[in-house]
Amino acid sequence: MVVYTPKHYPLWRSLCLGLVAALLLWLIPPPSAATMTPKHYTELTFPPLAEIQVPAYERRQLANGMVVYLLEDHEWPLVRGTLIFRAGSRWDPPDQVGLAEVSGDLIRTGGTQGHRAAEIDQWLEDRAAAIEAGVGKSLGRINFTSLKEHSEAVLNQLAEMLQAPAVEPERFELAIRRRQGLIQRRDDQPNAQAEREFYKLIYGAESPYARTQELDTLARITPADVQQFYRQYLAPSRCILGLVGDFDASQMGDRLEAIFGAWQDPPNLPPLPPVPTVRVDTSPTTVIIERPHLSQSYIYTGQLGGTLKDPDVFNLYVLNGVLNGFGGRLFNELRSRQGLAYSVYAAWSPEFDYPGVFYGVGQTQTATTAKFLNALRQEIERLQREPVSAAELNYAKDSILNSFVFNFRDRLQILNRLLRYEYYDLPKDFIFRYQRAVKAATAADLQRVAQTRLKPEQWRTLIVGDRFPCPTTNCQQRQYQS
Repeated sequence: MVVYTPKHYPLWRSLCLGLVAALLLWLIPPPSAATMTPKHYTELTFPPLAEIQVPAYERRQLANGMVVYLLEDHEWPLVRGTLIFRAGSRWDPPDQVGLAEVSGDLIRTGGTQGHRAAEIDQWLEDRAAAIEAGVGKSLGRINFTSLKEHSEAVLNQLAEMLQAPAVEPERFELAIRRRQGLIQRRDDQPNAQAEREFYKLIYGAESPYARTQELDTLARITPADVQQFYRQYLAPSRCILGLVGDFDASQMGDRLEAIFGAWQDPPNLPPLPPVPTVRVDTSPTTVIIERPHLSQSYIYTGQLGGTLKDPDVFNLYVLNGVLNGFGGRLFNELRSRQGLAYSVYAAWSPEFDYPGVFYGVGQTQTATTAKFLNALRQEIERLQREPVSAAELNYAKDSILNSFVFNFRDRLQILNRLLRYEYYDLPKDFIFRYQRAVKAATAADLQRVAQTRLKPEQWRTLIVGDRFPCPTTNCQQRQYQS
């Protein structure tokens, strides 16, 4: 008699599995050739996309006027968040362009009245926490993250930065030097130069939406100017705070009231400046910045666009989808068929509360610059003359709708969208209105917006490249100054 000990179990188990597999092969007939033949991709069917829901969140307003959004997420023992405040480089004095961005940097790096900058750096590092700050064109932002166990301490540190910011002289000088270095290197990439100068061509070189920091504007900024910036823009009634993480929303709301409640708007808080208006210049023009060593032209061409509150904005997004991507008209025609460019795209790009732009972008050999521009405009004119095909329309809509899920891949991403919608006074369901409007878009809608919103006869064009004959009338040529 054989006695099976634990060392025999793997052999016995293998024999049993082999017998079961042989029995199944004998009982189940092999698949036919028809069932083994893969289907053509046009025959594949997929279930409808699952409906996406915004997770439950709590919105409250603290006694000092600060708006707070709280979104629980218990997957990891972390607390992350964003605070946005009403500020922006568009309000910089014309002779101090760069003030908002320098001030934004120093909220985090300049220290506070109670702690030196180096102390704060080390304190955050010891707790594996992070706080980052900055000011863009139309808002200020502070992002932070910490382990759950340190979240209250990090929020207290954030409150100190907001209520008692300092401007340490050495950190101020470092912030200025850093931006000076960016200015000195900003033309290393011709495409970046073309984009920057294109926006000046669209908005005007002195417009708050296109002007740039220069060495002389940075030289006029002082630490006292930064402190005045804080007095004007840092106030609880001008802040929206969002937290996502491993906490109880009700308890966190009470903690935030205790942490930020002592912060009050000063009685003499200066009013916010009005949003700068945009000057509209519809005269077509072309500017060539000559850089003789370049073997290709870097091209930006287009016009003033609109805002996200434009009722046609969603149809224009679908129009973007017809133009772009591997199946889009510009790729197929200018790149694949005519071989004019490796990279080409065009887009209606709206802003939240001021007009954005419509632009066409590409790089082409110097000798084919004029041909590239003509081909790009012909594609726009074809959209105006002819409705798009059903296949193109469905491709553009599917591209948008199938990627819609990526708007919800992270709860902090969802939270930040809610903050922006409140900041810019957009409806809370804006993203779902976008989804519904894309589904409803028709070929007639796209032809109508192409006819009414796109004006290729008014386009302004910026080209960085080698010397070549002007491709259009109303053309200016500038020598590049390094």
